[in-house]
Amino acid sequence: MLKYTDEHEWLRLEGDVATVGITDHAAEQLGDLVFVELPKVGATLTKGAAAAVVESVKAASDVYAPVDGEVTEVNEAAVANPESVGTDPQGAGWLYRVRLGDPSQLDGLMDEAAYRAFVG
Repeated sequence: MLKYTDEHEWLRLEGDVATVGITDHAAEQLGDLVFVELPKVGATLTKGAAAAVVESVKAASDVYAPVDGEVTEVNEAAVANPESVGTDPQGAGWLYRVRLGDPSQLDGLMDEAAYRAFVG
């Protein structure tokens, strides 16, 4: 299941763990990414709070947690190679994985068709 937020994050649910990243739309808006800061494994995230930072030659942007939960894994390859977040945001450029604290929060997120309509 793939879901999207209005803050331009995506998450892919596998069991009770979601992989999170920024959307291709966000990556295009940011331009060339030069720095990525990820949460620590074991950190507890709160929906809507800043969880990570992506910085481009244009600006630094917070990546907000789409759901409550505990970080189970981070993509160290994205830290070492920030441009992967921009060139393959929904593949090699994923940011972190989080174990859902409240699965009902997924109900408030958009599916792909709704997100595509949202960004026009």
